[in-house]
Amino acid sequence: MKALTVEVRESTGRVLCCTIFRPGGKKLLAKGHVISEEDIKLLETEGMQQVWVTQLEDGEVGEDEAVMQVAQEMGCGCLEIKLAAGGRANLIATEDCCMLVDDELLRQINCTLGLAIATATNFSYAKAGQRVATVKSAPFAIAQAQLEAVISILKERGPILQARPIRRPSVGVLYTDPVSGERARQLFENIMSQRLERFGVSASYALAVTEDEVSVARAMQHLLRSKPTVTLIASTTAPAGPEDVIGRAMVRLGCQLERFLAPVEPGNLLLLSYKDDSPIISAPGCFRSAKPNVVDMVLPPLLARYRVSGWEVSCLGHGGLLA
Repeated sequence: MKALTVEVRESTGRVLCCTIFRPGGKKLLAKGHVISEEDIKLLETEGMQQVWVTQLEDGEVGEDEAVMQVAQEMGCGCLEIKLAAGGRANLIATEDCCMLVDDELLRQINCTLGLAIATATNFSYAKAGQRVATVKSAPFAIAQAQLEAVISILKERGPILQARPIRRPSVGVLYTDPVSGERARQLFENIMSQRLERFGVSASYALAVTEDEVSVARAMQHLLRSKPTVTLIASTTAPAGPEDVIGRAMVRLGCQLERFLAPVEPGNLLLLSYKDDSPIISAPGCFRSAKPNVVDMVLPPLLARYRVSGWEVSCLGHGGLLA
């Protein structure tokens, strides 16, 4: 880039190098603005005879063009791109969705000089209209070679960000207690409703049973006939693992036990299983309080019909200390 001071009349078509303010602090022209004939008249009206400008040189790409190119390659799903002032492109969710972020690829791109990308966290829930990522360029321009390298990486390994829509999900809830399933329902139903409302859903099907292996397996089988997007088991006990009643009932039903224990507090006794492609979550103690816990971390991707793996649960430790 070439920066120079020019007479206002000679500045047409050049990029303004800094923000210009009127006396009193009101912005007159923004940084990076390309000066037009109308701008020249405005500057003369304000009594300005000279301005600092910059011009792009061969091998450079303007900031707005650069961030738009990167934004178009870095995301997929229910997203739209909006150009903002100052060499910035915002990615906006067009539907309620779950954000899936490739952290390793994001770090690699952010090591590139001239560009910086900020995103929502992996597995986070986003409402329609929410900004979920921003691409920012170095002021005015970046080297074309750098931009081409970033675009090449994104085409080969991308996207960084997926906005996976949450469309018409259904939730099955099973309340269990060693004495009476209705006791569990009375204790947890209000908290369950509050938790699901955070993600714009409610319990589509609910059962309450005495907590023994046969009864729990039979109730889960009944709920699964309705093909819920996800099934939650709210137990008044704190099972020690797959060998306890809930885990044995999952095995009896033919579930695949995907993961026991999560590096999240509260919620470390998470038990995640799948019956075919239908996820089932047991999280002892997580329905006693509406405060954030492991259920809030794994529900968005499951509601978006994304199969969460045991490896991905193990990656929740960074940021997993919730309280």
